[in-house]
Amino acid sequence: MVVGIVLLLSLLVASPAASTVADDLGASGPVDLVNAQEEGEEAGEAGEEEEGGIEGAIEGFIEAQGTVGAVIVLLGGILLLTACTEKLISYLARASINMKMSLFALAIIFTGFEFDDTILALVLSGGGLEQAALGTALGTGLAIIGVTLALAAIVRPFPVDLPNDYIAIFGLAPLILVPFVLMGTLTAIHGVILTAFFVFAFGYFIVRERQRDIPVFRNTELGKQLRPDGGTATRSDALEEIPEERVLGDLANSGFVWIGLSILALAGIVFAAMLLEGGSEVVIEGFGISETVFGATFLTLLLTFEDIMLTIEPVRRGFPEIGVGNVIGSVLFSVTGNIGVIMFLSEVNISSTVLTFHLPAMIVVTALAAYFFYQGEMKRWHGYLLGGLYVAYWVIALVMFSGVPIGE
Repeated sequence: MVVGIVLLLSLLVASPAASTVADDLGASGPVDLVNAQEEGEEAGEAGEEEEGGIEGAIEGFIEAQGTVGAVIVLLGGILLLTACTEKLISYLARASINMKMSLFALAIIFTGFEFDDTILALVLSGGGLEQAALGTALGTGLAIIGVTLALAAIVRPFPVDLPNDYIAIFGLAPLILVPFVLMGTLTAIHGVILTAFFVFAFGYFIVRERQRDIPVFRNTELGKQLRPDGGTATRSDALEEIPEERVLGDLANSGFVWIGLSILALAGIVFAAMLLEGGSEVVIEGFGISETVFGATFLTLLLTFEDIMLTIEPVRRGFPEIGVGNVIGSVLFSVTGNIGVIMFLSEVNISSTVLTFHLPAMIVVTALAAYFFYQGEMKRWHGYLLGGLYVAYWVIALVMFSGVPIGE
């Protein structure tokens, strides 16, 4: 995504882990950390200019509209993201039923792989900010559970119907980092192992889901209407009709058509995220707002809005499979595949705070979320607990580790 704004938020706001790691390596405060960020941006600017493409065109277009135009773009991006998320939910549900394929597996494929995080990891590593990339990966995993999953449970408690082996893989995933962290340095070999684990986990989920006898969670309203073979007693009652079904006619019975439409909806979500990030950068410059203050408030919400929507909205509409798939896929990617990508470009020396604070926090909240999944339902108090732990993580990071460099 837009390199400058992503780097800004990742280093200043989104991850207390990133800035704390930087402190351990000699960035004694806000100024040093911002200087490190600027060096990373300079290292990545050449690659960004060469890429150009749609991201460069979007950024140039938004800048040409001025501050007022950027605000309009932000609002349009929010509306587009909301609409495309709604469509993605509808399309995946129909693809699942028509193909007799697990909705959870489709959600893992479509929402679990974090393209933005991969690009960010590559840019940070290429700019000499590998430690910041590592901190951001852990911070993202924590936010997915402590913000996204917590909010979904608070807004609407929902059932979870996952095999115990899925829950075990999810809950134990952060532990794979422990032996590597104890070594003190992560290398390309470790990156290969972490990436291989990510591929194995995703592949295992997909293969196992093909063997299950129902495409959605059995304890949801839709699951109760489905027969074991994936059919429905009254197909028209299983899902509310949408305009696309009338337009498609007989083609509406083809799961591949809905897969194609799901890809278009996902592309719309990615495009909307580009609009949000590009518009945010122009707003910062136009209003002269402190980058840290703006990032710590509005931009943090914007950059997490995509994951929040992809979890809360499916839960609200009665498709918790998509929300749970997004959470599990995103967390697994953050602690395995994303960190593995960082290792492909350079070695990373692990700071002491990763072993003593950030990784243990990731292990605890992931294990707790896995336990709640094991119980078969995410309750409202589960959400409050996870959210409270995330707030506590931030407070401790700020007070004890100077985790977020907020200047005066």
